[in-house]
Amino acid sequence: MTQPIRINAFVLAAPSHLSAGLWRHPRDRSVEYNTLAYWTDLAKIAERGLFDGIFLADGISLYDVYRGSSDPALRLGVQFPRLDPMLLVPAMAGVTRNLGFGVTSSVTYEPPYLFARRMNTLDHLTQGRVGWNIVTSFGDSGTQALKGENARPHDLRYEVADEYMDLVYKLWEGSWEDGAARRDRSASVFVDPEKVHVIDHRGEHFNSHGLFIGEPSPQRTPVLYQAGASGRGRAFAAQHAECVFVGGPTRRVVRDIVRDIRERAVALGRRAEDIQFFASLAVVVSPTRAAAEAKHREYLGYASLEGTATLLSRWTGIDFSTYGLDDVLKYVHTEGMQSAIARYTADPDRQWTLREVLERAAIGGGGALAVGSPGDVADEMQGWIDETGVDGFNLGYVLAHESFSDFADLVVPELQRRGLYKTAYATGTLREKLFGSGASLPASHPAAKARHWQHAGPAEAHA
Repeated sequence: MTQPIRINAFVLAAPSHLSAGLWRHPRDRSVEYNTLAYWTDLAKIAERGLFDGIFLADGISLYDVYRGSSDPALRLGVQFPRLDPMLLVPAMAGVTRNLGFGVTSSVTYEPPYLFARRMNTLDHLTQGRVGWNIVTSFGDSGTQALKGENARPHDLRYEVADEYMDLVYKLWEGSWEDGAARRDRSASVFVDPEKVHVIDHRGEHFNSHGLFIGEPSPQRTPVLYQAGASGRGRAFAAQHAECVFVGGPTRRVVRDIVRDIRERAVALGRRAEDIQFFASLAVVVSPTRAAAEAKHREYLGYASLEGTATLLSRWTGIDFSTYGLDDVLKYVHTEGMQSAIARYTADPDRQWTLREVLERAAIGGGGALAVGSPGDVADEMQGWIDETGVDGFNLGYVLAHESFSDFADLVVPELQRRGLYKTAYATGTLREKLFGSGASLPASHPAAKARHWQHAGPAEAHA
């Protein structure tokens, strides 16, 4: 086996995530989303299945594009209400030893200094098992609630994100030298002041002057996840991301995104293998194909097409209540997630009607969907990897926590039998487990430029 298939459990701290309406199923646990046991049970299942991590989606904007109102989302429980995912990580870390945690946080909503401190805290408490899913936030309702203003235009959001990254790199990588926290009882020195440096950042969008208050954590900078697939989003991913979440209804769409981002990364001086790609995947599995197909039909009986239209309208910025079910989707430029509509219009060999999109996205939100026996699912996963170049999958659930238990108990043994999946966790931090190298970002990553003290002479380093 070369590199094992990577798997994240893809979740949201809400009554539903990607499969609208399934919270009504009698075996689903999503209505328990606001209990601690829900999350600790999930973490135990994921670690039993040797998942690489739990990928926690988030956002504070409402799903209010469909019919121009948030009422459908509230009534149907479409990603509403929502908890803060960062507060869930310590509880899940406390019942696991190896599982990683990817936490979504927005450069629009979180002040850089306070965010850097909280991620530093999580990296310490988990002994280096956290990652950050970097988002720019396109929803007007979230920025209205937080700031009383609409979201920034698409490309400007990424300009802000680039500067945000520059500042948090300085805080995590540049303020403290290695060995600054001495903990020397005999000399009565906890921190060597000569090795802690003031960060002075004066930018267009952010200003900061002072020492970073947190000592370096095991990874310093958390593992960096990103999911933007627009042209500007791909440029950002090529520069900053270590793990990129890609989605699309066909392998051709995903393949083209993966190739483009890898080529952009190499052009920036990074290696193609410095970035791992995770495709969206939902799995419905049973011991036999017939049983899995019956389970899939059972799930569809609880799916909400109106809830699915509510999801897709907000992602694309297009109110699909104004479309006929048999209308063919065409690309429309919006300030929303441009890739969300492009995935259904980018393949010249496949046209999608709204009806087809809603039926396809009802289970799993429109990413890859595998229904069948463990062998069928493994074949589908291998096919996606071989044809697209992805390294693994963000595994969405249909039922909580049935979908993850089924995958751990049925699919993982089949992948292991084929030599495609690890049989034990590697040692070290999340970054070391994923990439097999050091705990910190490599010298080829732009964050390394913030380590000015590694390159300066004594007088310059301590100025």
